[in-house]
Amino acid sequence: MVYETTTTLAPGEVIARAKAFFAERVPNSAAFPEKEGPTYVTLRGQGGEEVALAIVSTGPTNRVRASTLFFDQAVERFLSTIGRVEVPR
Repeated sequence: MVYETTTTLAPGEVIARAKAFFAERVPNSAAFPEKEGPTYVTLRGQGGEEVALAIVSTGPTNRVRASTLFFDQAVERFLSTIGRVEVPR
């Protein structure tokens, strides 16, 4: 599923928070960085499952998109800590 939110945090701050959140706050299904760039991070977790986050600047705010097949609840919780969560239908 794909999740989206907007935030005033800089891309680097979103990535740092994502890495900490998925390593520390989701103990039963932690995920750790696999690939990373200035505006994206891919985290790999239990059974090889993936969380992909991308940050796109949209003026005064940044749009954060996250996709996953396994970490839905954790992604929603993370995005709620940085902005308003929107789930496209």
